[in-house]
Amino acid sequence: MTTAPTFFTWYCLLAAALIAHCRGLSSPGAKVTQVSRRDVFRTIASTSLAVPAVLTTAMSNAQDLDDEELIDVYFGCGCFWHVQHEFVEAEKKILNREDSSLTARAGYAGGLGSSDKVCYHNAKNVGDYGSLGHAEVVGLRIPPSKFEDFAKEYFKLFDDKGNRPDQNGDRGTEYRSLIGIPGGSKSPYASKIISASQAVGDKLDFAAGKGNDKDARAVSFIMDTEKFPFFVAEQYHQFHDGFNLNENYPNSYNSLATKLASEGKLGESECPKGTFGIGVLGL
Repeated sequence: MTTAPTFFTWYCLLAAALIAHCRGLSSPGAKVTQVSRRDVFRTIASTSLAVPAVLTTAMSNAQDLDDEELIDVYFGCGCFWHVQHEFVEAEKKILNREDSSLTARAGYAGGLGSSDKVCYHNAKNVGDYGSLGHAEVVGLRIPPSKFEDFAKEYFKLFDDKGNRPDQNGDRGTEYRSLIGIPGGSKSPYASKIISASQAVGDKLDFAAGKGNDKDARAVSFIMDTEKFPFFVAEQYHQFHDGFNLNENYPNSYNSLATKLASEGKLGESECPKGTFGIGVLGL
């Protein structure tokens, strides 16, 4: 179906025409002449045959992404605060997602322990994620065709020796490195993990996650998201500043937790609202 050109389309045509015209004037030996409105519109007419094709291709690619059935994945690399911020940036860069469409959520995954609730450490000892063998991760819903791009962003979190950003601070099973994909290590996505790792420096080794895995430097455990599902973390952990004291993110980022919660998009956690159940400043 053919639709009338939008304002944006005409804007692109005009910009392309002006650029083409200016390039002609700035070429070596070009004779400088007065440019009339008619000259510009002549250029628009000749350019208009090519620009819609470019726009159509871009719109087609975007439509292809929209048509894909999204998959649930997660990535663990130490403390989830910093990791969530990096994947929020990745969603914006790779998928052009707006704030209301962001899916990156801090949470827990990878353990064998079962509980109705999986929670951060709390005075009531309700569903303590560490006791259940879970690690801190960030969950996402993304198109399958973009999984490798997100895997590359994950590997960029590690330094050249395979150390996590907080390698010298947070250690133990709660901070071990994980990648959760449908089907685990036998999934077609596993090969994309390898290719993404190689593209970013081949920093890590991999092992099939069993749920009782120990924290090991430069090793990431591949988990099956069906056997080891993702549990969203408490609201006070979402869109938090980074783990370093000087790693403060803008309020526009920190306020996303409240904004998405008010829209019913944050994800429900029935855990105590803070270590002592107070619900303020993580207490």
